[in-house]
Amino acid sequence: MQYLVIVYDHEDAQERRMKARAEHIKATQSLMKSGKIVSACALVEDEKMIGSTIVTNFNSEEEFESWLANEPYVKNNVWNIEEIQIVDVKVMIKE
Repeated sequence: MQYLVIVYDHEDAQERRMKARAEHIKATQSLMKSGKIVSACALVEDEKMIGSTIVTNFNSEEEFESWLANEPYVKNNVWNIEEIQIVDVKVMIKE
C-alpha cells in the first residue's frame, strides 16, 4: 500500500526519540533496501526534530499495519499516533 504518513511527536518525546533513534534508523534503512519504504524524513522546527514523514510501498494493508504497530517510534511512544495522517498516494518507483 502506498501511503504518505505524516506524524508529529508527543510534546515531551525528545528524550524517547533519541533513545529509539538508532533502532528506528536501522529498521527504516532495512525497509528502504527492500522497497517497502520509499522515503523517510524528520520534520524539523527550530533545529529540533518534531515528527516524521514516510512514504510507504507495502504489499497489503496488513503488512502496513504490522509495520506501523512495530515501528520503534510507535513502540517507544515518540509519535503521537492519535493524530497521525495517512494519505493514499501513487508513487512512481524507480525500477
